Amino acid sequence: MVSGYANRLLYVDLTKGKIKKLRLAKSLIKQYIGGKGFGARLLYDLLPPHIDPLGPTNLLMFFTGPLTATGAPATARSIVITKSPKTGTFLDSNSGGFWGCWMKMAGYDGIIITGRAPKLSYIYINDGSVEIRDAEHLKGFGVYATIDSLVKDVGDKDAKVAAIGPAGENLVKLAAVMNDYHHAHARGGPGAVMGSKRLKAIVVSADTSNPKFEIADPDGFKEFNRDFIKEVVMGPSQEWARTDGTPIIVRASNNVGVLPTRNFQQGVFEDVDKIDAETLRKYRTSKGACYRCTIACRNITKIKDEKWGEITLDGPEYETIGLGGSNTGLGDFKAIIAWNSLVDDLGMDTISLGNVIGYAMEAYERGLLTKEDTGGLELKFGNADAQMELSKMIAKREGIGDVLAEGVREFALWLGGDAYKFAIETKGLEYPAYDPRGSIGMALAYATSDRGACHMRAWPIAEEAFGDMDPFTPEGKAELVIRMQNFNAVKWSMVFCDFLDINYEKMAEYLKLVTGMEYTPKDLETVGERIYNLTRLFNVREGFSRKDDYIPYRIAHEPIPTGPNKGFAVSPEKFQKMLDEYYKLRGWNKDGVPRKKKLRELRLGRDIKKVSIPGASY
Repeated sequence: MVSGYANRLLYVDLTKGKIKKLRLAKSLIKQYIGGKGFGARLLYDLLPPHIDPLGPTNLLMFFTGPLTATGAPATARSIVITKSPKTGTFLDSNSGGFWGCWMKMAGYDGIIITGRAPKLSYIYINDGSVEIRDAEHLKGFGVYATIDSLVKDVGDKDAKVAAIGPAGENLVKLAAVMNDYHHAHARGGPGAVMGSKRLKAIVVSADTSNPKFEIADPDGFKEFNRDFIKEVVMGPSQEWARTDGTPIIVRASNNVGVLPTRNFQQGVFEDVDKIDAETLRKYRTSKGACYRCTIACRNITKIKDEKWGEITLDGPEYETIGLGGSNTGLGDFKAIIAWNSLVDDLGMDTISLGNVIGYAMEAYERGLLTKEDTGGLELKFGNADAQMELSKMIAKREGIGDVLAEGVREFALWLGGDAYKFAIETKGLEYPAYDPRGSIGMALAYATSDRGACHMRAWPIAEEAFGDMDPFTPEGKAELVIRMQNFNAVKWSMVFCDFLDINYEKMAEYLKLVTGMEYTPKDLETVGERIYNLTRLFNVREGFSRKDDYIPYRIAHEPIPTGPNKGFAVSPEKFQKMLDEYYKLRGWNKDGVPRKKKLRELRLGRDIKKVSIPGASY
């Protein structure tokens, strides 16, 4: 038994209706810590190559970390691991709230789900008891009604629910797994995987007064945690999160010209003052927090509007405002709140969806789509009604929504011709809300992310456009991106929230006090590098290589037309220079395949025989 862990995994085969409880191996803990690390190792080991992500063989796994539910700040997290139906890559997507803490307190560090239920079902975990139950009565339900119904069904008003909405049931590749109403495992389509398994929800009841794990040094942990909260969480570096949270980035991004506007045609939005943090405060009723988190970054907003009705929302966050606001030309904050609430209930990723809608609007304005194609919708930028209706069509796969449900890349192929030139994606995953034409390191971060375009693997804009580094030169960006990717691989294994200002030294101290295991900062850095190389091996095994580490045509060939970055594009020459340096520093070959020497160095030598691809040499 290792302190800090429940030391148990739950294995559910939906096809056979079988449930097993497995012991957690200490070797897995030491080398991979938890969360993303556990998922990377187990997905690579347990999943056969080249399987259909929406087939019954794919695994859907949920994990926590050693600090989950301990009261350490920003650790109320869970992480979902699967093979992405959106990209075909390794996928991890983490979420806050309460559900993950309940899973751990009920006695499970993770859940591994395989197979496909014969009919729509849900899993009910009640501490040591686990059942697969009928969910046919919930078919077509939105996330909110599903959660309300299941909490009532199990007779526990404190039960926590992770569920899919209609988008997940309809295998929409933008579908999310939602928990606690507004928290999302969103990117890469995990909701579609859950829908493919005919799994509507996972409900957890837990005795929170008697969590099924121990802390190695309770008194030491309490003292260290108290001091860390006082010095860091309540200090100046976390003030932004305590006051406004991520919406504060809206104005900052606009100021440096990276706020995606009208499908990344521009980086400055003329109506930014209508969607920024100052505007959000007009609708904020209170601040909210995930389970036992002292940061309390969440904004609880409320509108009462003749058009949109009365809505209370946990949000919106920066990415939702950027992709569902400026990127679609929408400068109405009430409409953004209403859209965010609708999309959460439908169970979709607001980042990818906002990108898809922005793309469709540009296609419409270019004359590549007509009203006949859109079912009568006038898909012009800024049309809130069209944005709402198109979101519903995508979730239900109705009309043009059926193609858009596949994502930007697939829709561009459907349109044909030069439509790919304004599709903003990498590996099939739509860009988040930072235009790399004002922060060149973001181009490399998006291209080398293990799950497709993602700002959660590395966020070099913090040191570029928002910091002191030159945002237009490739020099030093490969080292910066690698450092951040390795660090975040550890962070998502602990599992910490991205908003916490922490370093390897503090992580090591937390691990020692909670688990009793000794790690040096260098040890943790190696763990992060090991995890990132392992997810790369997974992707290489699936056929990915240098050809897939690309940036979109618009970002490379269309200089940004206005704002502080006017005239700048990420030239192919600069990008390839960064990519060459990145591969070299990573210890990968020119095709992006980890070399044998690097794998042995990271104790991944046993995986060498599994990673060869045609044309690749070590």
